[in-house]
Amino acid sequence: MKIVLIFLALSITITSCNSQMKKTVETPLNKNDVKIDSLIQLMTINEKAGQLNVLNYGEDLINPAGEKVDIEKAIEEGLVGGVQNIRGVDFLTKLQKIAVEQSRLGIPLLFPADIIHGAKVVFPIPFAIASSWDLESIEKASKIAAIEAAAQGINLTYSPMVDLSRDPRWGRIMEGNGEDHYLNALIAKAVVKGYQGNDLSSPATIGACVKHLAAYGAAEAGRDYNVVDISERRLREEYLPGYK
Repeated sequence: MKIVLIFLALSITITSCNSQMKKTVETPLNKNDVKIDSLIQLMTINEKAGQLNVLNYGEDLINPAGEKVDIEKAIEEGLVGGVQNIRGVDFLTKLQKIAVEQSRLGIPLLFPADIIHGAKVVFPIPFAIASSWDLESIEKASKIAAIEAAAQGINLTYSPMVDLSRDPRWGRIMEGNGEDHYLNALIAKAVVKGYQGNDLSSPATIGACVKHLAAYGAAEAGRDYNVVDISERRLREEYLPGYK
């Protein structure tokens, strides 16, 4: 009986210790995560779809009913998540005010653009700058591009491209970092750090959007958007490290 009681006491003590340990190692919820979760609970299906909707300003956009889309009205209705390839702080501020002050949930817009090798100052194309192996200069170039893009109101860039490409017939190799997967991963890290810095709340930073779909650069015969036939081992060892 004594042995059973001791065993029960030990079990209770261990369980109690484990529960206490769990409490201490639990990561507190980030306030932004809480805000995002609460927003998602409030969103309609249309508003959720709207967050995935990035429009080209200036294009004649037609909705499924055949009507021309009024972008400013669509932003007010919460049906737009971002407007791309436009610049100018005054104009972008006007659109942002509509999103934040007039839409139901006040979710800010993203303003993405293709800042591939510089915003105002033009740097060598990624394929060329990668051949330098100079990671410090690559990061610095990305930082300068971020400062200039942010000053124009851009807050997200479609860069870096980390598609590993080994077929010179593919016309987009100039956007990437060549054929070596190790160098590709190091440059990806340097470019993202250059754009984002250590604190994305800084007005001199922009968000990096690593692209494209993994193994897209391995398209057969170098034809853009063509089929890719690749083993899982090669995908994991060579093509995915740059995205990580």
